[in-house]
Amino acid sequence: MKNITVLGVTGSIGMQTVDVVKNHSDRFKIKAMSAGFNIAKVEEILEMIDVEYICVVNKEDATYLQKKYPHKYIYHGTEGLIKIATLSEVDIVLNAIVGFAGLLPTIEAIKAKKDIALANKETLVVAGHIITKLVKENNVKLLPVDSEHSAIFQSLNGENRKQIKKIILTASGGSFRDKSCEELVGVSVQEALNHPNWSMGAKITIDSATLFNKGLEVIEAKWLFDVSYDQIEVLIHPESIIHSMVEFVDTSVIGQLGNPDMRLPIQYALTYPERDVLAGGASLDLAKIAALTFKKPDFKRFRALALAYQAGREGGSKPCVLNGANEQANELFRNGKIEFLQIEELVEKALSCHQTIKEPTLQQLIEVDAWARDFVLKEIGEDGCKH
Repeated sequence: MKNITVLGVTGSIGMQTVDVVKNHSDRFKIKAMSAGFNIAKVEEILEMIDVEYICVVNKEDATYLQKKYPHKYIYHGTEGLIKIATLSEVDIVLNAIVGFAGLLPTIEAIKAKKDIALANKETLVVAGHIITKLVKENNVKLLPVDSEHSAIFQSLNGENRKQIKKIILTASGGSFRDKSCEELVGVSVQEALNHPNWSMGAKITIDSATLFNKGLEVIEAKWLFDVSYDQIEVLIHPESIIHSMVEFVDTSVIGQLGNPDMRLPIQYALTYPERDVLAGGASLDLAKIAALTFKKPDFKRFRALALAYQAGREGGSKPCVLNGANEQANELFRNGKIEFLQIEELVEKALSCHQTIKEPTLQQLIEVDAWARDFVLKEIGEDGCKH
């Protein structure tokens, strides 16, 4: 039996993890879980499965849950997150928290020698140099949960990583993949959230529409697979059937195919190095699909992707600025405070105004993240002044 801590359990990845665990109760148990503010969803989960340790954001919510579930251990805040991420009984921590908030519990879990199933790409984007060093020092597994990185991970099984020629990250292109920049003027939040292939949380769906999500994945891939940015290529693949590929020095290309179903990479991270039946999983019918198409992204149209490559190549604290500014701008768009195209504009301004720190410490990254968010807010006058 493998005991799991799920961070961000009420989100899309978290709920699909619950589904995987329910269907493999002989192999897995969710020992601990964290949630944000969706307490009703926490209660719903507790009706389905027995979870001993729970962490929420607010003290008031923790008090409420403790009264309702007196025999469970209820925590709150960052200290609570770290507590459930480092429990001695836990074997693996699946981090499905969205954003920078996932960084600190990942670090502490690694220090506690827990294997990490990582859906929180921001952890590697902002602190890849710290995380990869800690993983080696503590001899733990870092298992990707993103469908693209899981596909690369699976394609590299049994292969010599020194013989990688390039990694090919596929992208659906998001809600607006066929629209020009001119056609994006004035698009609504609802339109941006209408993803053609995947069911994801709001923040990631908007990131998919801008292609910031793919840009973050480029940086994540650099750290996960120890390749240069020149070895990472992005292709728009509207069908989302080939989840990513690896080309080797002999020109052979190996990829992983499957229907768009996030439960598959989640389950693979939990069962690795074995595989198991995916309950309710549909077999891929290539004859029915009939055709798979690809095209190179236009970096002028998808400015976010160009910014991610730029920040990644500059390194240091620049990816942290990219991520923090994007998180803030993404939220502002979802709240109706800015236009869709302003997301890229604000991130680009933040990057151009930041003085790079070459080897940032964790404390410096926390400060840089706060600076990037504050910069974006000041740019639109949210604090009553203009940068």
